[in-house]
Amino acid sequence: MKSASKQPQKQKHLPLRTCIACRESKPKRELLRVVRTPEGRVLIDATGKKSGRGAYLCARLSCWQKALKEHRLEQVFETAIPEEDRAALDEYIATLPKDDPQPSEAKTTKIPAGRKKIAETKS
Repeated sequence: MKSASKQPQKQKHLPLRTCIACRESKPKRELLRVVRTPEGRVLIDATGKKSGRGAYLCARLSCWQKALKEHRLEQVFETAIPEEDRAALDEYIATLPKDDPQPSEAKTTKIPAGRKKIAETKS
């Protein structure tokens, strides 16, 4: 006779990847893959299944700009990006929305409560 006890379900493994620009580890599906094909082309891999050397980037404009400005893709792929591939990447970057600053990233100056009165009396 089999026991009727239920075993806890195992959580499904989520593969993590690191953005080459901001160095944040995120689930693979949240990042965009760029691939250097065996022919030497550098393409955006929407499926994540193209053969070749891959690199991952966040879907944020700032990460893409940083990766291209600091030549991170060239470093990872150990090759120069061909002009037509660079144009395609620039075209894709133009479609990305501008980054919204996170509350922690917003630059606000907070005056401590005790100093607030001093600042008001001086003006």
